[in-house]
Amino acid sequence: MTAHVSSPLALTMGDPAGCGPAISAAAWAALHNDPALAFYLVGAPHLITGVPTQVITSPAEAARVFAQALPILALDGVADIAPGRADEAAAPAIVRAVEVAVADALAGRACGLVTNPVNKALLYSTGFRFPGHTEFVAHLCEAAGHKASPVMMLTGGGLRVALATIHMPLADVPGVLGDGRLERIARVVHAALIEDFGIAAPRIAFTGLNPHAGEGGAIGREEIDIINPAANRLQAEGIRISQARPGDTVFAEALSGAYDAVIAMTHDQGLIPVKTLDMWGGVNSTLGLPIVRTSPDHGTAYDAAAAGTCKPGSLIAALRLAATFAANRRKAAA
Repeated sequence: MTAHVSSPLALTMGDPAGCGPAISAAAWAALHNDPALAFYLVGAPHLITGVPTQVITSPAEAARVFAQALPILALDGVADIAPGRADEAAAPAIVRAVEVAVADALAGRACGLVTNPVNKALLYSTGFRFPGHTEFVAHLCEAAGHKASPVMMLTGGGLRVALATIHMPLADVPGVLGDGRLERIARVVHAALIEDFGIAAPRIAFTGLNPHAGEGGAIGREEIDIINPAANRLQAEGIRISQARPGDTVFAEALSGAYDAVIAMTHDQGLIPVKTLDMWGGVNSTLGLPIVRTSPDHGTAYDAAAAGTCKPGSLIAALRLAATFAANRRKAAA
C-alpha cells in the first residue's frame, strides 16, 4: 500500500496527438479510488474523453475532486489536436505544462511530477533547445535556484537500471566514462536508493563496457583503467558497489537479489533487459533532482492514439512509483 502524501501528483499533458490524453484518462479510471494516488492533469479539458473531468484552479483542490473526476489544471490556448499526427500547434502548451508542473512541485503544491510522453523532434522544430524532458526539468530546477544532478533510471521487471551514458554513439562512450561521471552517477543512485526507494543499505553493480567485462584486458581495458578504479574509490567512501560485472550475467544477478540496482555503461545495455522483462510497465525516473519525477517508459505512440489502442500500464506504474518516492522522502525528512 502506498503511504499517504499531503499533496497530489502533477501529471503533464504530454503530446496531445499521442497517447497522453487516453492513458491519463485510463490511469484516473484505474486509480481514482485510492486517495494516496491523487493526481491532477496540467493540460486541456477538451482533449480528455471517456471519463468525468473537473477543472480546478489550484492543486489544493485535486484531492477533493479526485474520487469523482479527473482534476485538470487548465492551460489557455491549447489547440484542438487530432490524435495520431504530430502538430506543431501543440508545442507551446506541451512546454508550458512542464513548466507549470515543475513550479508546483518545487513550491510543494504537488508532491511530485509525472510527465506524459513528448515528441522531441516536434519541440525542436519550434525552438526547444534541450535534449529531452530530463534536461529541461533539471534546467527549470536550477533556474529556480536548486541544485540538480540528473541521472536516468529505468525500473521494471524486477530491475532498477541507471544509465552512465544515454544518447551518444558507442564509439564516444569510452572517452566520457573517465571524467568522474561514474562516481557522480553512483553517488546519486546510492542516495536515491536510500531516500526514494527506502533501501537502508543499497548494493549497486557496475556493468562492464566490453564483453565478459574485458576478460582481464584481453577484450578491452576500460574495466581495468576506468570502471574498476571508480568502483574502488566509491568503496572507499562507504558505497557498496561492485567492480565491473559482465553485462550478460549482471542483470540475472540483480534479479536474484545480489544487487538493488545496476549502473549500465550504455543506453541499450541497460534498456534491453528492462524492456524485455516489462515492455508496457517500465518506468523512467530522474534521480538527483530536488523534486520527484517519473514518466512512462515509452514514446508518444501516435499509431496507437489514432487507433484507440493505447496501453496505460506504464503511466499507472509511473504514478505509483512517484507516490512511493514522495512518501519515502516525507518519511526521511520527518
